[in-house]
Amino acid sequence: MQQVDPIALEELKAFLPCETPDSWVKEALKNQEMLLVNHAYLEKCAARTALNLMFRHPDKPDLLHKMSKLAREELVHFEQVMKIIKKRGIKYKSHKPSRYAVLLGSEIRKQDPEKVIDTLIVGALIEARSCERFDKLAPFLDEELQKFYTSLLKSEARHYKDYITLAEKYAKEPIEERIRFFTELEKEAIETPDPLFRFHSGVPVNAVPVNTVPTKEPAQ
Repeated sequence: MQQVDPIALEELKAFLPCETPDSWVKEALKNQEMLLVNHAYLEKCAARTALNLMFRHPDKPDLLHKMSKLAREELVHFEQVMKIIKKRGIKYKSHKPSRYAVLLGSEIRKQDPEKVIDTLIVGALIEARSCERFDKLAPFLDEELQKFYTSLLKSEARHYKDYITLAEKYAKEPIEERIRFFTELEKEAIETPDPLFRFHSGVPVNAVPVNTVPTKEPAQ
């Protein structure tokens, strides 16, 4: 089983704006079937993102190389999750996506070269958060899932780094400010109440004191 470099893992966690709340971990342990189904969906999404980048940027050889490898790895991960889902008798079906990707994706600029930079930064955040959550969940899972999630750490950590390296290469100016912008959005998505449990969801609503959960004003 591949082991992630502890230093690389700490660098990845430092890139993220916050740690996954314990309340999300507790909710995940109660909803492991949903977690696996959503995980499989996210692996497909990751492969799709990599392929879309390849089609949009055929003039960038290093992007083509890294995204081709990333897409293949994500599809292998998808197959691995699906094998576990089938083995456990879980029904695989589509679910409504979390607000996480919607929140980050809505701020990606519409025209290149800005669009590719933002897409790569968002990709890095998604991969980094996935890796951090695999690491946080693994110690509490059964032997099969613990082994599987731990095996994913190395590739997810590399994917995050590949995204950032490409973003830095293609940017015409430093990207620190843009990274800061998206990490602030990511922090909001992770630390605020979220009614929909997903792999990248925020604080479970049932774990938040009632007076902190936003409510609609009654209709007049």
